[in-house]
Amino acid sequence: MTMTMSATPGAPASAPVTMSPNADRPGNASVGNIAGPQLRDMEKKLPLRVLSAQDFAHWQQYGYVIVRNAISDTQAAKTARFLWEFQEMDPNTPETWARPQLRDHAMKELNNSGMVEAYHHQTMWDNRQTPRIYDAFVDIWDREDLWVSIDRANLNTPNTGARAFDGFIHWDEDTSQRPLPINVQGVLSLVDTSDETGGFQCVPELFENFASWLQSAPEGRNPFRPDMETMPYPCHRVPMKAGDLLIFNSLLAHGIRANRSNTARIAQYISMAPASPDNTELTEWRVQSWAQRLPARGHAFPGDPRNWEQTRYQQAQLSPLGEKLLGKVRW
Repeated sequence: MTMTMSATPGAPASAPVTMSPNADRPGNASVGNIAGPQLRDMEKKLPLRVLSAQDFAHWQQYGYVIVRNAISDTQAAKTARFLWEFQEMDPNTPETWARPQLRDHAMKELNNSGMVEAYHHQTMWDNRQTPRIYDAFVDIWDREDLWVSIDRANLNTPNTGARAFDGFIHWDEDTSQRPLPINVQGVLSLVDTSDETGGFQCVPELFENFASWLQSAPEGRNPFRPDMETMPYPCHRVPMKAGDLLIFNSLLAHGIRANRSNTARIAQYISMAPASPDNTELTEWRVQSWAQRLPARGHAFPGDPRNWEQTRYQQAQLSPLGEKLLGKVRW
């Protein structure tokens, strides 16, 4: 049976829920915790919809896969225009690109990395509810009942002067947990990237050999930050075109590479995970987050101090697929 949760624009679905129920956990707390076998060990049962057999093998071996042309060039350009506007920058006037970030991050390593505290604009939801993106995550999870993450975007102009940023490699999950966490993340590129513009970088050979590396890893290591000075595996930059979606396992060490070019790197973070419709508190928070245009909750998500999403933009319209991906309608 289909259950619908009503939400009036600007009003909560029920009693106000100001914090995601999972806000004290690492990473993005907008979806539930996941139990089961590691995704690298999963045996497919559903037929592949978007990924090829070679793509899926690469995903399980190296921890990431690229979905080419996940959205159209037109869609990518539309989202990029919104992000320039939201950041109060003119893409044709580099003098506007060095304005200070709106709010410092509790995660200090994110300062000057270009994070955009927008979460619910129509164009961001249009990307989330694109069938090709959904089908790619169905391939990854081997199930159809998914929720999309409530997440933000990135507009990283050149990291020079007051916008200095060196990049870093990390995990968004605690790699000291046993059993190891299970989660997936994603980056939708809105522009072409190059070595100079930076963007996504990762250590795929570490993922490939993660079990053996853990056995020899030093005691007291940082479970969120690998020591790249002693790491036996290199860091790789992954080139992407506008409209490409990169999906990666949360056990893949990754990060943002500094922008040394004369243009901007622009992306939206999109991921999906199995839905948790019986978690009433989390379901209500997700619907309220969309209805009131609230940010993800957790120390990594400071939000927009101007409250522009609430005061300048309308509530995003959801497709039937989007309503299920939010949790407003049950699968």
